[in-house]
Amino acid sequence: MNQYMEAERLAAQLRALKRRSGLSYDALAQRAGISRSSLHRYCAASSVPQDYGAVHRIATACGAASAELRELHRLWALADAERERRVPQEDTAQSDVVDKQTEAGQAEAVTVEEAASAHPVSTAAEQEPVAAIRELPAQGPASVPGLQEPSPGRLPANRRTLALTAAAAVTVLGTVGWAVSLASTPDDRADKPDPRTLFSSVCSPVVSMGQHDECVREVQTLLERRGAVIGVDGDFGPQTLRRVTAFQVIAGLPPNGVVTADTKKALYDSKARMDTWAPEKVRQRIRVVFDEAPDDAVAIADCQSFLDPLHILPNTNGSRNWGLFQISDTRLRELGGTPLKALDPEWNIQAAKRLWARDHDFHDWPHCERALRTKASAVPTSASVSN
Repeated sequence: MNQYMEAERLAAQLRALKRRSGLSYDALAQRAGISRSSLHRYCAASSVPQDYGAVHRIATACGAASAELRELHRLWALADAERERRVPQEDTAQSDVVDKQTEAGQAEAVTVEEAASAHPVSTAAEQEPVAAIRELPAQGPASVPGLQEPSPGRLPANRRTLALTAAAAVTVLGTVGWAVSLASTPDDRADKPDPRTLFSSVCSPVVSMGQHDECVREVQTLLERRGAVIGVDGDFGPQTLRRVTAFQVIAGLPPNGVVTADTKKALYDSKARMDTWAPEKVRQRIRVVFDEAPDDAVAIADCQSFLDPLHILPNTNGSRNWGLFQISDTRLRELGGTPLKALDPEWNIQAAKRLWARDHDFHDWPHCERALRTKASAVPTSASVSN
């Protein structure tokens, strides 16, 4: 039985979409914007995409419907979580190899020491510790009749071997005792189940889009405690997806919108906060920055994000738009920004002003600009009123 079942399920779905589309690997890879070798690995379950965007682009190129895209997102989330669980096992295997190499090195060192004690060589380095041993206070008579004293500067070979062996034994016993004490130290947490809801048996390893249960409610509650404006209804819909993604950005996690072990831990343990500006403060600041077109700028931001600084919208090509003015990934790179910066309302407003200042218009927001022009044309001018 394949131990990576989730990766297999994802790959099977991708293969089914590819067959239905009738596209070759080369054609599909070109349309999805990935290499042919990567596409082949994903369809063969030999690897899982690091980001859902690649899966989304493949599916879109194959003409996947909305329901199929949601199912693919769920399958990718499970496969991604499965991959994370495989990493510690691989690390453990590498650690075992290192341990074996260390043990071999220690055995070789012991052999060298034994050989040295069997064939002692008098050197200056050897005489120093021997001299130190001889300086220790005597525990018995100063001299024993009939026992010939050794010549100054060295001990007989049998006594020197005994001293070195005793010292080595003390070192080994001390090391073993320390290791045993660590091994025998009770770990109260090892046998106790994690009491936190998201880590309990009630919740699956992955909480993601489309779920409706108490696990989603717990995620929403934790987000709300961190300052997010979110409805706590147990329904993992678009709003929860946006808030989870924003939290991941703020907490320094991969922003995939899926609640796996790392995100669960951060929701409970990290100090990340999601408090941000209220709509009225957003309006005021936009009017100050866009002093040449304050009303239009506010209208554009309202159209783009409902004046929500943490608004995140995914695109059909797997990219995202960020923050108040929904700055795209491409524009973000041009402006030297990051998703974290884009969720800062002050930075987002200033970045939008830089885009506007290029031509003194809002062509970077074509949909909302058209709505703005339509609204303006619907308002009668003073001349038409007088006529």
